[in-house]
Amino acid sequence: MASVSTPPPGAKTMVLNMGPQHPSTHGVLRLVLELDGETVVRCEPHIGYLHTGIEKTAEAKGWWQAITLTDRIDYLCPLTNNLCYVLAVEKLLGLEPPPRAQWLRVLLNELTRLNSHLVWLGTHAMDLGAFTVLLYAFREREDILNMFETVSGQRMMTSYFRVGGLALEPPLDFFGRVRKFISYFPSKIDDYEALLTKNRIWIGRTKGVGYISADDGIALGLTGPCLRAVGVDWDLRKTNPYSSYDKFDFKVPVRTEGDVYARYLVRMDEMRESTKIIAQALEGMPEGPVNADAPHIVLPERERMKTEMEALIYHFKIVTEGFRVPPGEVYQAVESPRGQSAYYVVSDGTTHPFRMYVRAPSFANLQALPKMVEGRLIADVVAVVGSIDIVLGEVDR
Repeated sequence: MASVSTPPPGAKTMVLNMGPQHPSTHGVLRLVLELDGETVVRCEPHIGYLHTGIEKTAEAKGWWQAITLTDRIDYLCPLTNNLCYVLAVEKLLGLEPPPRAQWLRVLLNELTRLNSHLVWLGTHAMDLGAFTVLLYAFREREDILNMFETVSGQRMMTSYFRVGGLALEPPLDFFGRVRKFISYFPSKIDDYEALLTKNRIWIGRTKGVGYISADDGIALGLTGPCLRAVGVDWDLRKTNPYSSYDKFDFKVPVRTEGDVYARYLVRMDEMRESTKIIAQALEGMPEGPVNADAPHIVLPERERMKTEMEALIYHFKIVTEGFRVPPGEVYQAVESPRGQSAYYVVSDGTTHPFRMYVRAPSFANLQALPKMVEGRLIADVVAVVGSIDIVLGEVDR
């Protein structure tokens, strides 16, 4: 670990803007770097270039309309944000989705984790000159996006989860597609590692770079792979299980080195574990409905609307008026690909949220960047930013 470099008295330093339009900042992030030669003396992240006002916009939307906003907070794991939000609303309602819906949520969330990690791997490798990995990773990601399109009609902004369950039952060929994917995906992870894990150039650019200690990581609010790479075994799927994660057998990958290379290894192992969870979800998938029996909250099946007047009335009232949620407040957290993602939702008893606040893991993880890069070379900043795996839509909201 390099100590923070302090320029000698009278030495001149240079202030350099890296971003906000820079391919290696992974979005519209501006880093103000003070340099002593090529050594970073000070790093100050500047955010806000992608502010969308999603949390405020949710206050003007119905409870079910706000789901489409959650997709856009982190556009690489929209289903994870869908899940966190609907779990929060279901807590306020005292509503529990049926087992089949919960298992399908787990399956789709682990596919989402793979989707997100593949984008991270491809872009991170390309930042450091390994272009082939990007092509390989996006090849498999395309298969995952096609599966998302199969169930929801959308490749990215799926809005597939609903309060009380899912939008609809997955089509018949969906499970066959997933089985085919997980049968060959582990060999693809082997291919990625064959290109990188023992590559001398990759090791030279990542080992010992961007170090942070466990104490500093906890103090700065790190979560997810960044925290597990410093030796802290903390994964909400294990420590605070939700949506039936307690019924699945998987390991939480942990490293102790706390550098860019450790964060890389943690995410590679996580992809293998996610594949195992998906296989278990397929094997033990419960039968039954995918929505709770709550006609005043859950939209009725379309076929029922054609033959039952009551179903048609419920559909009309939910779509035009929405549904009311009892007054109260709830904090719901899930394990996103980037760490602890949480929604603080307040209801005043009306048909729309009184307040929605998002605890975004990228926002918290970005706080650790100065600690990781100060005292390192400017070339290392690119490697460290990529290893944190930030999404600026989530940082700015």
